[in-house]
Amino acid sequence: MSYRNKKFRSGVTLIELCTSMLVASILMLVVGVLIVGSAKGWQQNYDIAHKEINEQATAVTLAFANIGRRSNFNNYEVYVKSTGSTFVPATSPTPAEETVVSGDAVEFRYWDVELDSGDSHDLMDFSKTATVYALFYLQNGKLKVDYGQYPPGGIPAGGGTRNTTDIKTVTLAENASAGPGCGAFSHTKLSGAGKGCVRINVILTDPNDGEQVRISNSVLLRNKWPR
Repeated sequence: MSYRNKKFRSGVTLIELCTSMLVASILMLVVGVLIVGSAKGWQQNYDIAHKEINEQATAVTLAFANIGRRSNFNNYEVYVKSTGSTFVPATSPTPAEETVVSGDAVEFRYWDVELDSGDSHDLMDFSKTATVYALFYLQNGKLKVDYGQYPPGGIPAGGGTRNTTDIKTVTLAENASAGPGCGAFSHTKLSGAGKGCVRINVILTDPNDGEQVRISNSVLLRNKWPR
């Protein structure tokens, strides 16, 4: 027998090659399924997070909390909207008792000027309880906020038509309505004075699929002036 016939033959058989290709194909298919599923899940989460109704809910929550925390505990008002554009302060049927009163608007008053750090004896005018206001209110299915100077404020003392001069109006959300159980805004009053914790209770409805998002939150007014 010649040397050529005794030489070892290296390589793979056709069956081994087909088996390897089949295993590799299965692995690629599994990886592809995982990638597609992950991509779909990410896209769904992204769509949910950036859905217009959810973005509006976030905008409402941030604006309400940001303004509320800056506002004067001793100078704010919740209003009930009556006929037309007239607002009246929300009052308790039992003023001598702690009562939750609610309405469709709340006016926060706060400061947008720096204190005079160079005067250690008179940092703030005692009579100046705020310099600007933000009036949150429901109007024709929209949740809006008016920004303006205080005084005069958004609503005259004792109620009336809201101020529309020299203001900036921002629509925070559309297709908005007051949540069940009470008005869009509420707080606790005792002897005619608010307790300084204002709650928001608003429902946003997606006009495309009917999905609803309920905004239920509260903010504590931390600033008190005059003390």
